[in-house]
Amino acid sequence: MSTIDIPAGAPCWVDLMTSDTTRARAFYAALFGWTYEVGDEETYGGYIVASKDGKTVAGLMQSNQDDGGYPDMWTTYLRVNDIAATVAAATAAGGVTYMAPMDVPEQGKMAMLGDPGGAAVGVWEFGGHTGFQAHAKTGAAVWHELWSKNYPAAVKFYQDVFGWETSVLGDTPQFRYVTLGAGDAAKAGILDASNDLPEQVPSNWQVYFQVDDVDASVATALALGATVVRPAEDSPFGRIAGLTDPTGAMFKITQPPADQPPGSTSPVS
Repeated sequence: MSTIDIPAGAPCWVDLMTSDTTRARAFYAALFGWTYEVGDEETYGGYIVASKDGKTVAGLMQSNQDDGGYPDMWTTYLRVNDIAATVAAATAAGGVTYMAPMDVPEQGKMAMLGDPGGAAVGVWEFGGHTGFQAHAKTGAAVWHELWSKNYPAAVKFYQDVFGWETSVLGDTPQFRYVTLGAGDAAKAGILDASNDLPEQVPSNWQVYFQVDDVDASVATALALGATVVRPAEDSPFGRIAGLTDPTGAMFKITQPPADQPPGSTSPVS
């Protein structure tokens, strides 16, 4: 059971679709200190649950090499109370269904949607699995951010479908950004990335993991086969770096500012 409060509409889980679970497990164990529990192959397809200090933080899943070669990637899941109603609302709001709702025995229900900007997002209806047991802690996810090429439509979609009450962080041509909630209570963000993402890169959700020392973590990741896609830099919300893991899945790491209250979350971009 989750030990943190996750309201409907907020990020509740992240998982990694990877072409090499053995390599991914070794990488994230060395980088974040994760331990793992492997689910039953017949019931759960060998789904791997990662924990930090005994609390669940993420999942890992072997990709099907016969499915057309989907890239290795991290996915953010949003909590919903009625997955069938959410999928219907998403369709009405201009989204698409990549994976129809399915039961995960004893755990809950999941689906995969595409928003109007083309970003994939998971949805999860709680059952036995009620999301992160640790969040905004060292070695766990701390922030979830949509980089959208269709910012106005994306903002409206998450407001209409997931009930987001958004707060404007920036509204200039150089920086358009809203958050789910405001200030330290914010749960996620949407960035206008129409001028930031290359033409061949679709809108996408990005996951930030918290670390104690970004520069030391970058050095560790590089030694483990990672690639730096965004060099470490300071921001008002902490020190941030962007990486891809050894098989190409992108993620970010962030070191909170020294004056940030323990357990709080802040938008980063």
